[in-house]
Amino acid sequence: MTARTEPRVIGRIAFRVDGDLWNCYYAKPDTMEGALHLGSVRMALVNGNIERRQMFIDLMKHAVAELMEVELGSRPTTFDETRAPPHERSGHG
Repeated sequence: MTARTEPRVIGRIAFRVDGDLWNCYYAKPDTMEGALHLGSVRMALVNGNIERRQMFIDLMKHAVAELMEVELGSRPTTFDETRAPPHERSGHG
C-alpha cells in the first residue's frame, strides 16, 4: 500500500485589477514579491461577461501548466482557487 501525499503548493496564480487592466501573475504561495507577469486583459472586456472572464482565467491556468511541465516535468493536477489575503486585494497596501 502506498502512502498518499498531500499536494505540494509551489506557487499560485494571482489576479489583480490595476486601473483598466486585469493582470495575472504567477507568484510564490505567500508573497507577490518577484511575481511573474503572465498576461493582462482590459477590464471592459471581462466585466459583466462571465464566459469571457472564465476564458481568461482558463488561459492563464493553461499557461502556468505548460510552464510547470517544461520546468518541472509534470503539469499541476489542480489549482487552488482561494481568495487573496486582504493585504493583497485591490485597494489595500
